Amino acid sequence: MKVYLESFGCSASQASAEIMKASVERLGYELLGPEAADQAEVYICNSCTVKYTTEQKILYKIRSMGEKNVEVIVSGCMPEVQLEDILHANPEAHILGVNAISRLGELLSSIEQRKKEFLPGGEHLEFRASEPVGFLNVPHERSNPNIHICQISQGCNFACSYCIVKYARGKLHSFSPDEIVEDISSAVAEGCREIWLTSQDDSQYGMDTGVRLPELLRMISEIPGDFKVRVGMMNPFSVLPILDDLVDAFDSDKVFKLLHLPIQSASHSVLKRMNRLHKMDVVDTIITKFRARFEDLSLFTDIIVGFCDETDNEFKETVEWVQKYRPEKVNISRYSPRPHTKAFSFRNLDSRILVQRSHELHKVCEQIKIGSKQAMIGWKGRAFVSKYTEIGDILTRTDAYRPVVIRGSNLKPGQYANVEIVAAKPGYFLGKLIEDRPVSEIEEIQ
Repeated sequence: MKVYLESFGCSASQASAEIMKASVERLGYELLGPEAADQAEVYICNSCTVKYTTEQKILYKIRSMGEKNVEVIVSGCMPEVQLEDILHANPEAHILGVNAISRLGELLSSIEQRKKEFLPGGEHLEFRASEPVGFLNVPHERSNPNIHICQISQGCNFACSYCIVKYARGKLHSFSPDEIVEDISSAVAEGCREIWLTSQDDSQYGMDTGVRLPELLRMISEIPGDFKVRVGMMNPFSVLPILDDLVDAFDSDKVFKLLHLPIQSASHSVLKRMNRLHKMDVVDTIITKFRARFEDLSLFTDIIVGFCDETDNEFKETVEWVQKYRPEKVNISRYSPRPHTKAFSFRNLDSRILVQRSHELHKVCEQIKIGSKQAMIGWKGRAFVSKYTEIGDILTRTDAYRPVVIRGSNLKPGQYANVEIVAAKPGYFLGKLIEDRPVSEIEEIQ
């Protein structure tokens, strides 16, 4: 059978997609690229339900593919919380539970058997698992051969009032640290030089088992080989109890100095309505401690604009926070009410207000980004060679994860080089080598 897989959502979803793609090929089916999607006999939609616009796009896709007599499989978060919507769009859509990616082969075999026996369609199949299975130490069909996405846990122990993911992925289930180390070791042996640690909240890791994120990072840092680790999103309220230990763990040469700390809003009254279990003085403490240890730190954050009943003054607090802390990247989302969540029953703002506030915050963030990028021109230091670009240039990253493209070089992923930033582009920097040869990890940068 010819199979086309399309994935939506976060890096954890992307990791699941890479595992499922490898499973499709290992079972002998033909995995199609986007350019050949119209030839598919089976369409796998690895879904996301965080935003209404994404949900509607997915429902359209599974409906239209079904109308073309393509067998449709829906995996990811939506089957856990919006099964009725899926089956309304396509009553014959098959379901692969969010914990059951290891059962994709069973589902495909069942579909293939039906097709061989010319059995009539109409009855959809469902394959689920009560606990997450098959996320570690399995083959990946990686979108980039140099980057390995390692999911370290599934689920969340908190309940933000706007978030549907908690209902889709369940309570926190941290994966074994030994299995995580084995998974990453294998990826490094296969040539991966950048490791992404992903989950619904990385700093919750181990709350249910006892081995917390700092200890896991130390274990990963001891893995032999030339590679770098990017730690994913961490919520302030789950960072605070492990803060000092976490800062120490980030001091490893193998960990990028990137702090992804979603605040969602800088207004305490909005945070209370969101059921976010932190106050902004906690955020200040975390950022201050990280910046005190790591002078060259990248700060990412996530912000929801237009949450229920957000006033102009509450929004202004968030804008002023961004102007004060100047994060390198801000993921801005317009509030989108999601079913099953507490906030679904709250009063929503006029959509025009959301658009206006989103545009205003985007403008502020762009001004900050331009200033920060210009300030980096002339920077000299060590960069890690991450991967090749699509046109054959080399993408390096500073210790703070800033992307610097080097043209006309024979460097290889996993090496280090001394670089100078010479220009700033919208999504990256252009750099040049200060010296012709790469430097090793142990060479001291002058």
